[in-house]
Amino acid sequence: MKILLTGSKGQLGTDFQLVSEDRHQVVGYDLDLDITDRGAVQRRVADVAPDLVVNAAAFTDVDGAESDEIACYRVNALGAQNLALGCLEAGIPLLHVSTDFVFNGEGESPYTEFDRPDPRGVYGKSKYAGECYVTGLLNRYYICRTSWLFGVGGSNFAKTMLEAGRERNSVRVVDDQEGSPTYSRDLARKILEIIEGGSYGTYHLSNSGSCTWNEFTRVIFEMAGINTPVLPVSTAELGRPAPRPRYSVMRGLALEMQGIEPMRHYREAVREFILRDLPDWEKRGEQS
Repeated sequence: MKILLTGSKGQLGTDFQLVSEDRHQVVGYDLDLDITDRGAVQRRVADVAPDLVVNAAAFTDVDGAESDEIACYRVNALGAQNLALGCLEAGIPLLHVSTDFVFNGEGESPYTEFDRPDPRGVYGKSKYAGECYVTGLLNRYYICRTSWLFGVGGSNFAKTMLEAGRERNSVRVVDDQEGSPTYSRDLARKILEIIEGGSYGTYHLSNSGSCTWNEFTRVIFEMAGINTPVLPVSTAELGRPAPRPRYSVMRGLALEMQGIEPMRHYREAVREFILRDLPDWEKRGEQS
């Protein structure tokens, strides 16, 4: 299968290429393809002639989205629309990566694919708008919602905490938001499994288990052998511009219905990320 991948240098894009390299031909684009340019997208899809497009590109600055609404919507909504139109013209499916932020975060039990989205901030609204363009334009699509992503490529919370834990006397981390950390390599593997299965629709894809950001940091430090104290702080104390979901745990009911194995517990993924994959990635960077 030939796959056109956007966001190829991000966390998911990096790992998707890695897990796909022996099974499929992946043609990756990052900033060299402006997905907000409809003509550029349509020309690239026509030139590559893929069997499928995977959209892992996104505007992910949640706080920045509140002050730059147009830029956020252009990438997350217009970009998704352009890719969907390109796929429509080519007669191929699109896999679009979305987020737990499409829900309002006020629930008490894990959100399933059949719960009604109700995003609150600009980022969540823009991602849901992207979903609507995809589902409204295409008959064959995959919507893959994920959460709290970390991986070897790009910047992310886990990398930031590792650096902070090694450099500071203590760290203060939010303890009143609960979600599910997701290792981008596990997400890439599961996306590939879904693509190869050919069952279109919406999927919730996060590592199993849930925690607060504070608890997540403690697990990161535990796996890395870091003894720096992790102090609790409330969301209100941080005073961030964008609203954060208090509870954004998702349940992969679509996977369960199809008998597809759920993603492993996030603790196992963090251990592998810190002890094996990240050191290997950093070593390759030093040698290149």
